[in-house]
Amino acid sequence: MKPCVPALNFAPQLLLLAQQVKVVFFDVDGVLTDGGLYFGEYPEGDPRATPQVGFNAAGETLKRFNSLDGHGLKLLQRAGITPAVITGRDSAVLRTRLQALGIVHAHFGTEDKRPAAESTLKALGLDWSQAAFMGDDWPDLPVMRRVAFSCAPANAHVEVKALATHVTQARGGDGAVREFCDLLMVASGRYAALLQEYTA
Repeated sequence: MKPCVPALNFAPQLLLLAQQVKVVFFDVDGVLTDGGLYFGEYPEGDPRATPQVGFNAAGETLKRFNSLDGHGLKLLQRAGITPAVITGRDSAVLRTRLQALGIVHAHFGTEDKRPAAESTLKALGLDWSQAAFMGDDWPDLPVMRRVAFSCAPANAHVEVKALATHVTQARGGDGAVREFCDLLMVASGRYAALLQEYTA
């Protein structure tokens, strides 16, 4: 059986910039998800409902995650790169998803993302030159300005895309995270070996 030759190709200058990355910070809404916020209504008296004027709104109860992104995050860990999450929101759904993916470094309900990133870097014994970040909106800019490699999904705000080292072809929640994971795995030199495990 012939060995599988990787079909992916990234610009050499991107791979050089990404070679030193050991930890990647990800935003959630608009990056790991499509950015949509889903609100539901429950009958009066339901403990999940938050009474509003004439309505029983439950708030954010659903998030849509992409399975390609999830597998990319698992592969990233096998390539020796630590995924971490910093998000301004918190939910049981998100925590369950991150647990299933084996992501242990996560900061929830964090609007000021720079100190959160710094605490994770300190815990891992790393510095900004070994970090990457993927974000889509203004709260992500302070971290994106400091990391060695910044990435934005195709649907990110224009200011974020202007600052990013790389903008993915895919939109957030629709394979953008996997695209970035693939780039980092190629840069690490582990992509071909991981692919071979699935094609042997």
